Amino acid sequence: MKPSLGEHPFLERPHRTLFGLALPVLISLVAEPVTGLVDTAFMARAGGTSLAALGVGTVLLSGLFWAFNFLGIGTQTSVARALGSGDDRGARRASSTAALTALLLGVALALLAWPWIDAATRFMGADATMAMEARIYLEIRLFGAPAILLLLASFGALRGLQDMQTPLRIAVGLNLLNIALDYLLVFGAGPVRPMGLAGVAIASVISQWGGAVLAFFAAQSRLGGRALPDLKSVGELFVVGRDLVVRTGSLLLFLLLATRASTQLGEMEGAAHQAIRQSWVFGAFLLDAWAASAQSLIGFFLGAGETGTARRVAGISCGWALLTGLLLMFAMLGLESGAIWLLVPPPAESIFRSAWWIAAIAQPLNALSFVTDGIHWGTGDYRYLRNVMLLSTVTGAVALMTLPTDWSGSFVLVWWITVAWIGLRAIFGLLRIWPGIGAARLQV
Repeated sequence: MKPSLGEHPFLERPHRTLFGLALPVLISLVAEPVTGLVDTAFMARAGGTSLAALGVGTVLLSGLFWAFNFLGIGTQTSVARALGSGDDRGARRASSTAALTALLLGVALALLAWPWIDAATRFMGADATMAMEARIYLEIRLFGAPAILLLLASFGALRGLQDMQTPLRIAVGLNLLNIALDYLLVFGAGPVRPMGLAGVAIASVISQWGGAVLAFFAAQSRLGGRALPDLKSVGELFVVGRDLVVRTGSLLLFLLLATRASTQLGEMEGAAHQAIRQSWVFGAFLLDAWAASAQSLIGFFLGAGETGTARRVAGISCGWALLTGLLLMFAMLGLESGAIWLLVPPPAESIFRSAWWIAAIAQPLNALSFVTDGIHWGTGDYRYLRNVMLLSTVTGAVALMTLPTDWSGSFVLVWWITVAWIGLRAIFGLLRIWPGIGAARLQV
């Protein structure tokens, strides 16, 4: 299972190795927001209310599920470090612990979240009709909570092993299934009646469970067997989770407040925000490919005691991410009309145009914020990332909560605040590496 440090391809072909890891991750990560874009396109045909309800539902679910991304991040770093140090049993134990913890947390999450659905949709500013549709969507999607968390943990184990191909195949397969089920269940065919937004939710749950089962058994096979979870491993995972849950919760709080602010400005503002946000998520997942690849390589080299090589990974990763962010910016600027045709109800077109270009020019900053996250995940510098996110979110939240609701430029201001939120994260992420402020873990 463990490649020899002296034979690791990064030492001779760093760019090719990083790109070879990032490309499969990129495709697998992009598969999820592509499905989100398809969901958005289907609901755009159903009208502004259904689309806005989908936006409310997906943001709330992101808030629930992303808070547990420590299951993937922590597992990936633990397995990568074990791989670098030759501790095969430790890698198996980390994976088994994460999988069992994911299933138990998923069941608990669904049960605890159910009674709060109505309060959550009201908090998001949904009117009665929108809230009713969002509730149906959320009730169905909660059945997939254990599957989503198990998928996170299993993908983390596979990527920690620098196996990026298996998550790619599973991600593409489950999302193709989701898209096919979307078409069948949303519009109906033969004996299947049209289900609208409920059909989108059912399609997601079925495909997520299929993907989770495949990913779990693939991870166990690549690790060469199973090791029983132990209390020490559970404790280590929750220490990681403590900081990452606060960090992710802060991130999602900002996204929730931005969606809430847009929804309160009006139905069309809410629909436009959902279209831009979904496109932003697409770009974010694309950029996260460099973060995931950097995380695995940095964890491996730090596990092997090669800090200088880990710093080299950081520099090359930042360069590729910045280039990707620039390309994504130009692509978004050039595809504005296509995005409007695909994602935006006609009454929301002018509102959408006013903020789309702001989201586009933020992509290089977005790229640096994502890749530096991956670098610091690989070093295990979770507390620093937590503190940076808290600072950025408090700043952004204050700005959003004082936003005037009776000013025509308020929707544009939501996205300018978002750019500032991204910029703070990128700046502090870079400063931790160069020159290395505080207790930086990549100092030779």
